[in-house]
Amino acid sequence: MLVNVRVSLLLFSPSSALLYTSLLTRRSQSSNGTSVAIALPTIGASLHAKAAALQWLVSAYSLSSGCLLLFCGHLADVHGRKRVFVAGSALLAVFTLGCGFVHDEVTLAVLRGLQGIGGAATIPAALGILAHEFPPSSGRARAAAFSSFSAGAPIGGALGMVFGGLVTQLSRYTWRAQFWLSAAIAFAVLVLGIIPKGPDTLPPPRDTRTDWPGAVLSAAGLILLVFVLGQGSGPDILSLLVLSIVLLCIFVLWEFHLETRNRFVASALAYAPPPLLPPSLFARRRGRLGFIYAVALLQFGAFMIWAFWVQLYYQVYIGYSPVRTVIRLVPMFVTGMICNVVVALIVGRVPTLWLIVTGTLTTTVAPLLFALIVPSAPYWAFGFPAAVCSVVGADFLFAAGTIFVADSVAPHEQSVGGGIFQTMTQLGTSFGVTASTIVFNHVQTHWGPRPDALGSYQAAMWTGVGFGGVGTSFALSGSGFF
Repeated sequence: MLVNVRVSLLLFSPSSALLYTSLLTRRSQSSNGTSVAIALPTIGASLHAKAAALQWLVSAYSLSSGCLLLFCGHLADVHGRKRVFVAGSALLAVFTLGCGFVHDEVTLAVLRGLQGIGGAATIPAALGILAHEFPPSSGRARAAAFSSFSAGAPIGGALGMVFGGLVTQLSRYTWRAQFWLSAAIAFAVLVLGIIPKGPDTLPPPRDTRTDWPGAVLSAAGLILLVFVLGQGSGPDILSLLVLSIVLLCIFVLWEFHLETRNRFVASALAYAPPPLLPPSLFARRRGRLGFIYAVALLQFGAFMIWAFWVQLYYQVYIGYSPVRTVIRLVPMFVTGMICNVVVALIVGRVPTLWLIVTGTLTTTVAPLLFALIVPSAPYWAFGFPAAVCSVVGADFLFAAGTIFVADSVAPHEQSVGGGIFQTMTQLGTSFGVTASTIVFNHVQTHWGPRPDALGSYQAAMWTGVGFGGVGTSFALSGSGFF
């Protein structure tokens, strides 16, 4: 009883106002993604956009956010988490509003990418705020806080999908109205982020310089890599692929140099700031932290493959309206909230590996069911169990994983550590959707001009099974670390 009272006092203390703004922005981020996804067929018809362009409306946000999370996490740790949070919220609100006024898919994709900059700033700053407000000594309150933050995804996702579907179908402005609704939420988050007073309480870093070469190399390499995967073919694809790999390799070598001050690589170099991504971070806790990062990439790739293609399957192949599609996906959000409650109750008592393996196995079932789906079968045979299983892995991994990361890094590394975790999830999203789109398009060419061939959707779902299966293998093979 005494423990519950302490948890309640900490969770509802006045000093936690900025914390709850962080939780709201998690809901806003998730809502922004799902509301766009549910409107993809309507956007495609309105702007006369092809499937590849629609894929970029989802990937552009994840790509820009994933490429800048490290850099923004560094800025939050060094210059103040509240400052970065407010700046990111402002960018997100402005560019979300702009999305509702465009008239071509290219401009919309560009603005979606600019939205990702705001997301890249707010999420690691919010995780840093969480880690500071709820230190390891807070015990169950810490687990409850991080689980609440994770629960923002299913709650925000549900609200985004429901209201996005309703607004898209019932408003005279169709898909534009849901962008304006998301912008209103983003402006509300901005206002709430400004209201709490008081300075950021951060441990003073020994060196506040920014690793600009590392930021440029990592962002350029990742952007080129995902662009190549998205294009699939073309005269310059191979050269761009080689260039992206070279840039990423140089980034890794540069980070090793900065962390170790390698005597063999210009040790007297005047410009030697702290590394943007310390390579030793992946070896923390006897390598378990690197293992969590790797599984996060694969797991979120599997989940987003299912989430992306299931909506197109219902609306394009079956012909359901956005509202009817939303109704069939509601169980996934209920399951997501239940998963986060379960994690809050059992984290620290159950080995992390058990949660991860259970989650990856369960989530892999969702794309497997749709890879084997029979369209004439009732919803309860394939659609319902897939919706229930789809989010278990993502929610188990996010809730338990963010706590594990926060416990594994130093106080002045909280936003960077959380930023790396978010980078893995965002890149998993981008890689997963891109890879499945390539598979979808390849299979579709064997079905002639028909855009609704069942085999194409099933092939895309098999890609999700592959991501989930590899992630599960990683989890099982990592048992020696736990």
